[in-house]
Amino acid sequence: MQRVSAKVLERVRQLMADGTVAKVVGWKKGEFFYDCAPSVFETVESLDDLVYDSFCASNLSKYMIKNSVLPEGQTGKVLVLLKPCDTYSFNQLLTEHRIQRDNVYILGVGCEGMVDIEKVKAQGVKGIIGASEKDGILTVETVYGNKDVAVRDVLVNKCETCKGKTHVIYDELISENEDEGPAGDRFEGVRALEAMTSEERFAFWKAELSKCIRCNACRNACPACSCRKCVFDNNASGIASKANTDSFEEKMFHIIRAFHVAGRCTDCGECTRVCPQGIPLHLFNRKYIKDINEFYGDYSAGETAGQRGPLINFTLNDVEPQIVSDREGN
Repeated sequence: MQRVSAKVLERVRQLMADGTVAKVVGWKKGEFFYDCAPSVFETVESLDDLVYDSFCASNLSKYMIKNSVLPEGQTGKVLVLLKPCDTYSFNQLLTEHRIQRDNVYILGVGCEGMVDIEKVKAQGVKGIIGASEKDGILTVETVYGNKDVAVRDVLVNKCETCKGKTHVIYDELISENEDEGPAGDRFEGVRALEAMTSEERFAFWKAELSKCIRCNACRNACPACSCRKCVFDNNASGIASKANTDSFEEKMFHIIRAFHVAGRCTDCGECTRVCPQGIPLHLFNRKYIKDINEFYGDYSAGETAGQRGPLINFTLNDVEPQIVSDREGN
């Protein structure tokens, strides 16, 4: 698989070598070529392990909460590689005063859509040992030979309805991608749920949430979950790191979390992407996003740093909380 483009790597090395940045937050090669994980690089030599390709789906914005706090005596900034959709999360964290912006150097990188290796495997591809991508085709090298797969058929969930290729915040832009990506309807799944009866919806979520093993991966990856101490980690709460014991508990964890990020979720899709059980958690958040747009007007969290979300910005035209409104506003 094509690793970090020469142009990106050269610029990162240059910025570290001249002292502009003291460390870099990016992705590191894993045990397998498609196993790319967030990592911090603190020397020019360590950048040999830096990777950016179609398997670097993770959103690095949340990692800047900690890494934007510079150690005493450090003069260089912290460089972070952000894809276009990641910049919305970064802006939202700036709005919430969770990142020290003056300490960060944002290098915006282009994105043609990230590949979900599980979707590749689901197409019957086994014994994967390598891959290369060209003109929208992923050529997967296996111990049995090569197999071509259309990239758009194996995109991670969030890339199926790409938000676009515009970085809403950056210090320097290195983007060689002009493809606007899939223009899918991101609320299609929400409308399907809304069309169900209440009993059908309950059965759907009961079946999905019963898979939860309370690993907390969704919470840990979510940029909007930025509390220093989560209530679910509070030993005095009675629910700290607790596995599901009944149907009530397994539902409430995710419902409460979705309420906590309502109006702040940038729809980055990390919750669904990291879930080992494949629960479509993003549907909770997209339901709230859809309702907020319909009741208060179109709003995109993180589009601009410092903007006030509709749930904390009172206007005389707000929907009255005691009125149950239909979708036409009656």
